[in-house]
Amino acid sequence: MSPPSPLVASAHVALGGAIGSVLRYQVGRGVTHWLGVQTVTAFPWATLIINVVGSMAMGLLAGWLARHGESGEPMRLLLGVGVLGGFTTFSAFSLEMMVLVERGQAGSAFAYAAISVLAGLTALYVGLIVMRVTG
Repeated sequence: MSPPSPLVASAHVALGGAIGSVLRYQVGRGVTHWLGVQTVTAFPWATLIINVVGSMAMGLLAGWLARHGESGEPMRLLLGVGVLGGFTTFSAFSLEMMVLVERGQAGSAFAYAAISVLAGLTALYVGLIVMRVTG
């Protein structure tokens, strides 16, 4: 089976992203309702649950794709890039970390994790400062 055209691939990603974003919103609402506003305000339980569930789903999808090879490309685009990308980018981060570990590149995996977290937090902080200064 040949890979989908760029237009069809983009449509898979867009549809999946829309589904994943709505799922993230609804799970966040559900967890907030279940645990209460005070609990989810004190600690980001909804995001934690979403990240863990998304990582598990990414693992399941990666395992399925490993069995089905190129014929699974439309599913990878729809579910992996689209749904899970819209649901949580942490799932992609987790997959990339595991790939590095499985390749025997534990040092690179650690560096990737540390840089991702520190750079992401720093970038967010800089964005907040810029908006406070200019706003």
